[in-house]
Amino acid sequence: MASVAELKSAIEAALQQISDAQAAVQGASERLNEAQMTLAGALEGSGHETVTAAQASLSQASQELEDCLSATLAAVEQAQLYVATL
Repeated sequence: MASVAELKSAIEAALQQISDAQAAVQGASERLNEAQMTLAGALEGSGHETVTAAQASLSQASQELEDCLSATLAAVEQAQLYVATL
């Protein structure tokens, strides 16, 4: 059985991994937003349904990345609350 100190250390390591993942997701979100703007500029005025579908897909992906960040923030909060009880 792990000691309290070992458990806290393992949780802190996991929290660091989550933080790294959050940074990667944030970076992906920023790049996706840049891609959306580039695509919108390149295809401005086009009413083709595939353009609309591409833009909708990018918007959905952007929302899902935001949802991912929100979920990881909630996970971090819960883990920190648990560590506080140890």
